[in-house]
Amino acid sequence: MRRIEIEHITKYVYPESVQFLPHKVYVRPREGHDIRIESSSLQITPAFDIEWQRDLFGNSVSMIHFRENSDLLEIVSRLVVQHYIEQKSPFQLAKQASQYPFHYDPIEQIDLIPYQISVFPQDYAAVGEWLKDILNSGELIDTVLLLNRINEKIAGTIEYTVRTEPGVQSPNTTLSLGKGSCRDVATLFIEACRYCGLASRFVTGYLVSNTAVVDLATTHAWSEVYLPGTGWWGFDSTSGQIVGRDHIAVAVHRHPEVISPVSGRFLGPPDCKGRMEVEVHVSIL
Repeated sequence: MRRIEIEHITKYVYPESVQFLPHKVYVRPREGHDIRIESSSLQITPAFDIEWQRDLFGNSVSMIHFRENSDLLEIVSRLVVQHYIEQKSPFQLAKQASQYPFHYDPIEQIDLIPYQISVFPQDYAAVGEWLKDILNSGELIDTVLLLNRINEKIAGTIEYTVRTEPGVQSPNTTLSLGKGSCRDVATLFIEACRYCGLASRFVTGYLVSNTAVVDLATTHAWSEVYLPGTGWWGFDSTSGQIVGRDHIAVAVHRHPEVISPVSGRFLGPPDCKGRMEVEVHVSIL
């Protein structure tokens, strides 16, 4: 077991006082058999009321309601988590899923449909063209090998870049530019999986080390694929590696643009634009 300390500071500075509407915050890791939260605190400016919720996907989300106007919005999350590291083999697929293509169990298929629907259907053809050298129609291929090839191709051909603009790039944009942020390449991986009929979802969280990504000043993003017999397993397309002991998941969603760490609106003059600053410090105690 490892004890990991996470400090996540998000700051918005405005040229004059504005009115903050409710904000949604995803900073609390998903607890389970491998992650337990030992302590947590949220320090927020200006004065606020907080409401904790569980969303549709089981994520822990805090709804922040502000009681006063200000030219500064600062959210400081401090956590200590206990990380229990499993030693089992990462892939123990059901026999019927060991080779692609395969069919999900009808009982599970009903719930997996939303995770198989493309978020960028206009890029369907571009994604298919990009997959041609990996996916030979009608030929069986080892499922894990297929996923690793997709993951490694993204990491090997798309340049990682820090991008502060909101939202994600479409797969076609990422392929055309040849570069993207962690959330952009995760989106490309998800859309490639969905092109293949595989259920996949978007994950946001933290990295414990910087062996995979040079810039750890912000949160990280990756993908998970549902594999019968082993469940949801993560693939980090920034590094081309399988998600493991250095990844701490905060939130999951079928849509890559919904679970930003901090999201909300404010009321102010038309030309009032805020400056965002984000710092993330992760260390093993």
